Amino acid sequence: MNPICTLRASETRDLPAICAIYGHHVLHGLASFEVEAPDVEEMARRREHVLALGLPYLVAESGGRVVGYAYAALYRTRPAYRYTLEDSIYIDRDHAGKGIGRILLQALIAGCEGAGYRQMIAVIGDSANFASIQLHAVCGFKHVGLLPATGFKFGRWVDSVLMQRPLGEGAGSPPKHAPEADPR
Repeated sequence: MNPICTLRASETRDLPAICAIYGHHVLHGLASFEVEAPDVEEMARRREHVLALGLPYLVAESGGRVVGYAYAALYRTRPAYRYTLEDSIYIDRDHAGKGIGRILLQALIAGCEGAGYRQMIAVIGDSANFASIQLHAVCGFKHVGLLPATGFKFGRWVDSVLMQRPLGEGAGSPPKHAPEADPR
């Protein structure tokens, strides 16, 4: 057991806490480029979509309270991207900087590797989001790009930082269930 928090698969009962954590980041931060916080029903719809794909959606608990969550989603929907995921991690503002994000991200990576995915992309809002950039670097992500001024929030232009890490064998071999070569 981890002394900081306990990880588990998210449940429907976690949605109000997940919604509150995300809502704070939407309304007060640049990690998300949304400008209006989604309601519990919308967050439930998004969670169900992730789970329907068989992807992990995790929560971290401390003192019986959800203090963070993380999930992986398809990076893009076109078929050639089917082995590449994008991660999302949000921590309750009162629990930031305690190592919960690292615990969540490491578990998320392990779950996605076990499912046979080969790449994970982090799309980080704000090039000054040093905490998220450092978290991803510590977990094996490399900086692969910067998209300057791709968002406009709180009266200013905001960059997107792209980081990537291999999962499992990465690009070292074809995926386990790769279809035959495309004749086109």
